[in-house]
Amino acid sequence: MGVKTYSPRSHAIRAQVGFDFKEITKKYPEKSLTAPLRKKAARNNTGIITMRHIGGGHKRRYRLVDFKRTKLDVPAKVAAIEYDPNRTCRIALLHYLDGEKAYIVAPIGLNVGDTVISSDKADIKPGNSLPLSAMPVGSTIHNVELRPGKGGQVCRGAGTGAILLGKEGEYCLVRLPSGEVKKVLSVCRATIGQVGNTDNENISLGKAGRSRWRGIRPGVRGVHMNPVDHPMGGGEGVGKGHHPVTPWGKPCKGYKTRNNKRTNWTIVKRRK
Repeated sequence: MGVKTYSPRSHAIRAQVGFDFKEITKKYPEKSLTAPLRKKAARNNTGIITMRHIGGGHKRRYRLVDFKRTKLDVPAKVAAIEYDPNRTCRIALLHYLDGEKAYIVAPIGLNVGDTVISSDKADIKPGNSLPLSAMPVGSTIHNVELRPGKGGQVCRGAGTGAILLGKEGEYCLVRLPSGEVKKVLSVCRATIGQVGNTDNENISLGKAGRSRWRGIRPGVRGVHMNPVDHPMGGGEGVGKGHHPVTPWGKPCKGYKTRNNKRTNWTIVKRRK
C-alpha cells in the first residue's frame, strides 16, 4: 500500500495525492457477494433532506462484508485483496474449504494465499477471529463486537485498531482509537490485527470534482450566508463566527451530543 503524486499538469493535479493500488490483486468484485446500492440523496421516505451536502456520485454496488465471522472452525484461504468504494479500508476475498466465499476487512499483514479461521482456539495472527476471552492481553484487534452475535461495529475504518488492556470477570477492557476505555463482554468476538490501508490519511483530493465523484456536494459556510439563511450570516464584511451553531441554532463545536445513559457504565475512561 502506498500513495503517489502527479506531475503538475494542472492546478488540481498539483495538489492531488492518490493511491498506487499495488496491493489490489482483483479488479472486479465477486458478483455473488454484491448487492444493489440505491441512491437516496440523503432523503427520507417523505422526500425531505435529512443530511445536507449529499447527492450524485459514481454508481456503485455494495459489497457484502462478513462482520460476524460466524462460520466457525472452517479454514479459509485468502483469494484476493480488493478495493471497496463503500469504505476506506481494503477487503479480502475468502474461499472456505467447503466452497463458500465471503468478504472480510483486510488487516495489515494479510496477503493472498494466507489461511485464516474463525475459532475459539485460533492462532493469534492477522485475520483470525476469536472471542475476547481467548486473546492475550495487549493484542491489537479490530472489527470488535459490542453485543454478542451482532457483528463487529468498532474499528472497521482504514488504519484503526483497538488494544485489549485487561480482563475483569466476564468483561474485557478495550482501549478504542479515540482513547476511550470501554468494558466489552468477553464472549464478544474480534479480529486480530490492525485494519490495513493506513495511507488513507495521506490522500489529498486536489479538486472539487473528486468530492463530487464520491457523492459529496458543496457546503457553504454559515458566515458567508445572509442572516435570513443562517445564524452566523450577515455583518459588515466577513465575520469570524464567534457563536458556531447549525442553521437551527444547535452548537456544533465542543458540544456534547452523547445521551445514552444505558451504556454509560461501560465507559471506564472517557475519550481524550
